[in-house]
Amino acid sequence: MTSSVAPSSNAVIVISSHVVRGSVGNRAAVFALETLGHPVWAVPTVILPWHPGHGPAKRIVPEPQQFDDLIADLERAPWLGEVRGIMSGYLGNAAQAASVARLVETAKTRNKGVLYLCDPVIGDEKGLYVPEATANAIRDELMPLADVSTPNRFELAWLTGAELPDNKAVMQAALHAGPGTMLVTSAHPMIAGGTGNLLVTHSLALLAEHRLVVGPTNGLGDLTSALFLARMLAGLDLEQALQRTTASVFEIMARSAKRGADELMLEADASSLSTPMAMTQMRRLVHPSKGIRA
Repeated sequence: MTSSVAPSSNAVIVISSHVVRGSVGNRAAVFALETLGHPVWAVPTVILPWHPGHGPAKRIVPEPQQFDDLIADLERAPWLGEVRGIMSGYLGNAAQAASVARLVETAKTRNKGVLYLCDPVIGDEKGLYVPEATANAIRDELMPLADVSTPNRFELAWLTGAELPDNKAVMQAALHAGPGTMLVTSAHPMIAGGTGNLLVTHSLALLAEHRLVVGPTNGLGDLTSALFLARMLAGLDLEQALQRTTASVFEIMARSAKRGADELMLEADASSLSTPMAMTQMRRLVHPSKGIRA
């Protein structure tokens, strides 16, 4: 097989769950990335009729060897040079982590500029919702390879074994989690009735806040990860990427809530992905490693 790779190739591989109904996992990430102009290679780790938050349903998980064979085919694909980004999210079992890790390493060997974002989808404030073996595999095999990671606050606490009572503790844990760029969702807000996303690098600490909206929350992490990766691939600086990502997700969540929807309505709010109008409060925090304003 032969191929020619256009200089503007900007494909993204997204590896996560697939639901028949709803806007979570790959359904959310693929729509967002394609709306922003990225061809997407979508790899399902598990197939479900709907998000488990809506009630029990049948899970279809590829056999480990089948999944590994699929990944091996992608590794030898003649178009792998088109790929600029890889995003992994929910895994169907622990064995999938090794296959994903191998694909990331192969893609980075083929193209040194590939960005890998690991969304460690393992749980929330209620606890782990994947087997501990899967959470361990994500921590030990995928996080060390990631350029960017997007855990929620609970996930960061589990991954690092740290208590996170305030944003100073969140920042310190993020600095020790592995990836050089950490976007922690559900950070401690500084405004009453709000919530925020906290971005931490070795030299930068930024908090993007907005008011808390009561509405559909399934898929927010998947959407945040996809949008942040797209902004980085577009060349935005981290502050702009954080601001626009947070504004888009807030706007879509608020609009879905206003309609009384039980899922994010991405198809109705595609303009919010590219040109969000919602206001977010941006704050530069004192970086814990320097003790000065970052």
